[in-house]
Amino acid sequence: MTTYPLLSIITFLPIVAALILALFLRGEDEGAGRNAKWLALVATVATFLVSCVVLAGFDPQNTAFQFVEDQPWIMGLRYKLGVDGISILFVMLTTFLMPLVILSTWEMTDRAKDYMIAFLVLEGLMIGVFVALDLVLFYLFFEAGLIPMFLIIGIWGGKDRIYAAFKFFLYTFLGSVFMLVAMIVMYRMAGTTDIPTLLGFDFPSDPFTIFGWSLVGGTQMLLFLAFFASFAVKMPMWPVHTWLPDAHVQAPTAASVLLAAVLLKMGGYGFLRFSLPMFPEASAIAQGPIFWLSAIAIVYTSLVALAQSDMKKLIAYSSVAHMGFVTLGTFAASEQGVQGAIFQMLSHGFISGALFLLVGVIYDRMHTREIDAYGGLVNRMPIYALIFLFFTMANVGLPGTSGFVGEFLTLMAAFQVNTWVAFVATSGVILSAAYALWLYRRVTLGQLVRTGLRSIAEMTPRERWIFVPLIAMTILLGVYPRAVTDITGPSVAALLNDYHASLPAADAATAVAAAPADGH
Repeated sequence: MTTYPLLSIITFLPIVAALILALFLRGEDEGAGRNAKWLALVATVATFLVSCVVLAGFDPQNTAFQFVEDQPWIMGLRYKLGVDGISILFVMLTTFLMPLVILSTWEMTDRAKDYMIAFLVLEGLMIGVFVALDLVLFYLFFEAGLIPMFLIIGIWGGKDRIYAAFKFFLYTFLGSVFMLVAMIVMYRMAGTTDIPTLLGFDFPSDPFTIFGWSLVGGTQMLLFLAFFASFAVKMPMWPVHTWLPDAHVQAPTAASVLLAAVLLKMGGYGFLRFSLPMFPEASAIAQGPIFWLSAIAIVYTSLVALAQSDMKKLIAYSSVAHMGFVTLGTFAASEQGVQGAIFQMLSHGFISGALFLLVGVIYDRMHTREIDAYGGLVNRMPIYALIFLFFTMANVGLPGTSGFVGEFLTLMAAFQVNTWVAFVATSGVILSAAYALWLYRRVTLGQLVRTGLRSIAEMTPRERWIFVPLIAMTILLGVYPRAVTDITGPSVAALLNDYHASLPAADAATAVAAAPADGH
């Protein structure tokens, strides 16, 4: 294995590029903006290529963290990075999408240099979340990522951008305060902030009484709830999801892509990295309530999506519904469920990112996202209509696309645990078809009756090429899901073995009985 600090390179290369833009590129004229875009594109492509080197050198059969960098930092803390079979693919998702996001902003002229700086810093911080192997380092990356997204929404967003930016920041920051308190408690109990060490630490789970109430799960349950508060808001789970539609509607298209495709995945990643392995008994106790919260989220937000008149808001509620499948699979705590949750997050990154980009294509032409303002676009934009149809079908979960695999695995896992929850969640699949096809029909089919649409232009070559990699990945993962499961499988198996071994004997026996005999 190479001794080069590859993870540090992919984490800080975008940030270094942002510093170069800030310090050496002067002016805000068109030439400076064009140079800023080119540097941002080169930096993000370089970051993706380095991440491909990491993936090529990654050994899926080795369940330990790989490419580990461990150096003394400050006040006894350590700068420690590494990836395993779970985190490596989230790094790849981030670096894969960033060049496409930069290309999608090629026509923007309003403070383009500052815009590129914000996105480059955001990329580095998002990658840092997935590679950090120290609690403090993870928290710093996790929280610092709020700042560039807050600025992007607040400066370049819509007319209610200030309200949406502050709502986004306050919701996500408040949840993370509880996680910070829990981290301090964990450090005092375990004497370390090293994540691999904490994964094997046995946090007390004996019930105790507080304010006259007996808390099942003890200290472990309190720590679990503190982390859960942060990750549930970040995903977001129902009922703490209300910040997301506002943020999506007001954010510029590129920000909506990253918000849906990567930032929401930090919550799901947190559940996999912290909740299940560090607090196994608390996770088992909370399984039932989380299952029902997930099922309610899938159905409720799908119904709300049906009532939307704004395309972005409809897709935002769709994202909340799809994240319900992630928590459903994660807390099923079976190989099918966890594999399905990871697959669903990766698939949703490609599909939701593409849907927001598609909305951006026509918004740039008509400057409205109201569904009623469109209709009959297939007559003027047949290529756009075809691409929109493909990702609509993928979002519905059409077999042969990546959207099918994740939902199928998570529903199969949920059925093994609670058939009623699985039944309710499955009804959400039908509702997703209803709102997705309703949106597609209203926007693209029918007669071109609105005068303003008669001169709308077809997608440019640049816009078409942006969707080619997204289409390719959606099809590849749909017909060959082993591209994901072969990488994540050993790490998922190791996580679940440790999880079930940490449960009391009765709970572990029940969990094993609920899972398929062969673990698949």
